[in-house]
Amino acid sequence: MTKPVLTAKEAVSDVHDHSVLLAGGFGGAGYPLELFEALADRGVRGLTLVCLNGGQGEVGAARLIIDGAIEKLVCSYPLGPDDRAIREAVESGRLDMELMPQGTLAEAVRAGGAGLGGVLTRTGLGTVFARGREVVTVGGTDYLLEPPIRGQVAFVRAHEADRWGNLRYRFSQQNFNPLMAMAADVTIAYVDQIVHSGLDPEAVHTPGVFVDRLVVAGGA
Repeated sequence: MTKPVLTAKEAVSDVHDHSVLLAGGFGGAGYPLELFEALADRGVRGLTLVCLNGGQGEVGAARLIIDGAIEKLVCSYPLGPDDRAIREAVESGRLDMELMPQGTLAEAVRAGGAGLGGVLTRTGLGTVFARGREVVTVGGTDYLLEPPIRGQVAFVRAHEADRWGNLRYRFSQQNFNPLMAMAADVTIAYVDQIVHSGLDPEAVHTPGVFVDRLVVAGGA
């Protein structure tokens, strides 16, 4: 089944208030900036955003935070040298931020995509991060039980797609995008180009079964 190729505005048109939004990206690599910008133009509210970092400057996810669209941010690395907007939103109480170790965040999203009941990790055990989390003992060793993370929508950024929605990433784009693509009800992929003849099966990083909509750089 071929996937619809839409503009960014069309692709995000049914993202509703209070949705859980998953987003790929490792710093600037594999960051679905254009999808964030299209969503910001819609004026949605009450979103929960799950991503590695909270955006850069005043664009993308940072713009959503400045506009008051994001109610809760779950991330590992929220602040950069020019991210005063996120700090101000947290300190003023407009944004609820949950910090999560990067590996734990990745595994929790992977568990959500794989249909697992959660992951066991020793990272954060005995620290502030463990407060309110369930501790499970296996073989005499304590672990934190981290629940799976899923979302209604995922924004991902890939280098290439074919008409069936199979995706190929370049370099650091693979860090979080494949995990996010698997863990949402609807996955929207922003890509540089579509290979109409089809991707080499050995080059596919995210199978098209996990992708619902395509947006091509420069227009459909």
